[in-house]
Amino acid sequence: MPSESKGQNPDPRENLILAALPKKDFERLLPDLQLVDMPLGWTMSESGDHVNYLHFPISGIVSLIYVLEDGSSSEVALVGNEGLVGVSIFMGGESMPSSTEVQCAGAAYRLSRKVMKQEFSLGGKLQHLALLYTQALISQTSQTAVCNQHHSIEQRFCRWLLMSMDRLHGTEVVITQEMISNLLGVRRESITETVGQLQRDGAVEKSTRGRLSVLNRAKLEKCVCECYSVVQEEYDRLLP
Repeated sequence: MPSESKGQNPDPRENLILAALPKKDFERLLPDLQLVDMPLGWTMSESGDHVNYLHFPISGIVSLIYVLEDGSSSEVALVGNEGLVGVSIFMGGESMPSSTEVQCAGAAYRLSRKVMKQEFSLGGKLQHLALLYTQALISQTSQTAVCNQHHSIEQRFCRWLLMSMDRLHGTEVVITQEMISNLLGVRRESITETVGQLQRDGAVEKSTRGRLSVLNRAKLEKCVCECYSVVQEEYDRLLP
């Protein structure tokens, strides 16, 4: 379970959706926004869960993961401070077939189901942004499905790493190769080989304790498939 963050709270507008709200809308929401930590590995919701809170990440990354009956899994989308977690609250489905898990530790502001539904019913800017973000998220999940089917492990890994860097706004991610293999739905040995080759090429550097650093982003962008730019352009189009 998450814990409430202590000390001086960061600005909720570090989340780009909250930042895009008109001042009066943001101030109306502010008393109901609660800051929570998102520890690494925290399962925010399981498949089929009745989601009680909408989360607006301000740091870290949340993965939307689909788990099969045999226990194997694959990431279908990832969310950072550009978005929100819990679209089922306002889309009317009440639950999602995927689970949500914190891939990189961070923090988020959460809003109760009740308040979000009240806000959504007003038909204002938050409703508009939430629907645009949902469309962008659908684009990401669709492109991920295509990518997993048609592109190499190296291309898929580069897509995942670049998308992660974009959401962390940095050049380093703390994650084990086993976790990456679970997210991409491939063997751990395949990730080890891919990271090793990219390290020899001078694109990344793997250090101890699960730290992976990007040394040359241009080399990653040269290796990645078109799925990365397709998703990025759709986000920029819908949520400039």
